[in-house]
Amino acid sequence: MKASAFLYPWDVVGDPDAAARLAGLGVEQVTLASAYHSTRALTPRHPGRRIVTAEHAAVLYPPGAARWTGRALRPYRQSWVAGEDPWAEAADTLAGAGLEVHSWVVLAHNSRMGAEHPDTCVVNAYGDRYPWAPCIARPAVHAYLVDLAAEAAARPGASGTELESCGWYGFAHLHAHDKVSGVALGDAAQYLMSLCFCSDCRAGYPSVGLDAEGLRAAVRRALEPVWAGSGSEEQGWSGVEKLLGADVADATLRRRVQVARSLQEAAVAAVRGAAPGPDFQVLLHADPASHRTGANVGTDPAHILSTADGVVLPCTGGDAAREAVLGPFAGLSGVLAANFNVVSGMGGSPGTLERDAAHAASLGADQLRLYHAGLASGPDLDAVTKALSAVRGG
Repeated sequence: MKASAFLYPWDVVGDPDAAARLAGLGVEQVTLASAYHSTRALTPRHPGRRIVTAEHAAVLYPPGAARWTGRALRPYRQSWVAGEDPWAEAADTLAGAGLEVHSWVVLAHNSRMGAEHPDTCVVNAYGDRYPWAPCIARPAVHAYLVDLAAEAAARPGASGTELESCGWYGFAHLHAHDKVSGVALGDAAQYLMSLCFCSDCRAGYPSVGLDAEGLRAAVRRALEPVWAGSGSEEQGWSGVEKLLGADVADATLRRRVQVARSLQEAAVAAVRGAAPGPDFQVLLHADPASHRTGANVGTDPAHILSTADGVVLPCTGGDAAREAVLGPFAGLSGVLAANFNVVSGMGGSPGTLERDAAHAASLGADQLRLYHAGLASGPDLDAVTKALSAVRGG
């Protein structure tokens, strides 16, 4: 199984040993962030720093003036990694160590854009805006994300790309100093809290037979017992139908799937148009449950594999979790990359990687993704090296 490790440019720039260390893990590829959201990241092995604070979503290369000049929505430049083009510098260094490089592009997740352009945000049924979640139904947001995908994906030196958050973002978000766990919200209640009521979404609901104000009232009624009690543990699409009613729930999902597919098809086409050749691979971070939001966007397996070359699927967890995401793709043609968290301190399990990778392969996975080689501890990386060696030997 081909294996790739996720990495930030700042893990490589300024560290002369980084590329050799990565190659020593036994991976063939690095998935290197070219457009990324705000974060605070540890750099436990870098010779010159220990913490990088990416203060806002940004691109890690110089954005093209011809593409973005005069546009209200355009990518922000970074200032926390030295150099004009840290992505290119890191990619060149990694390629020099014999590693293939894919770009890693985060799309519909940008808190600074939401703060500076509040009209771009998802708006919930209560009128609250989610600045981290651009509404992909808005034409200006759609156009921005498609152009960002093309530019950030097809960087010189990349042989492929992985598009994250290429779809709806919603309520769930790793926000600074989060205080939202006092009332338990299961996956179903989070779906209701992720339905958007911006002006474009309100105008779009009649296309699926819904009155926007009636839907907003229905969502609020459905959630009243949640706020009055201790929350809702309802999970899955059946839980959404239980809270909102099957007919209304299904209509909202038809609308959201239409919008997400439009973005995904346009983004993939734009990347292919900008790519250096037909062998450039386009993968999406995805989930086979089409109502899901976030980094691993909800998709229909058959449709997404008719659009992109493959998917990266979240496989951290037990056997049941892997079966839930890999099973719906059984028998379909395309890359199935099983994504494992290998950072023990962030809930990963590098010690079980050999066994977990074998289980993923038995379910049809043909590639591995390892999150995240720059964040992992030394013992975590040792466990990864041992597991990959065993996988190769098998």
